[in-house]
Amino acid sequence: MVEITTIYNGQFRTTATHGPSGGTLITDAPKDNMGKGEAFSPTDLVATALATCILTTMGIVAQRHNLDITGATAKVTKEMVTTPIRRIGRLPVTVHMPRKLSEEDQKRLENAAHTCPVHKSLHTDIEAPITFTWG
Repeated sequence: MVEITTIYNGQFRTTATHGPSGGTLITDAPKDNMGKGEAFSPTDLVATALATCILTTMGIVAQRHNLDITGATAKVTKEMVTTPIRRIGRLPVTVHMPRKLSEEDQKRLENAAHTCPVHKSLHTDIEAPITFTWG
């Protein structure tokens, strides 16, 4: 269990503290929703969580199989919708691997990406396709 404590600072800004490490992060409402857009918004953090979870899960599988994926990148685009309510509608992710791997290893890592905990936790109304490029 991990506890995260969040304080509302006013002006649509929060500060969240990660219990185990004491690390903090600030969120701000986006410009298109009454904020200043000076920090990650809460929905930006969902997109960030997806991309970082994909790479972390792939890294765990890569280590198990003695594969080096150092330098891999994940680019996520957050697309909001307003109907019927304002929410995340789509989170397409492109994963770029710096080296080509065997077909078996590529499938193994692609499966890891699709089964990362954040991807599996997203509501089914949120489209989250993952595209891979190798080498």
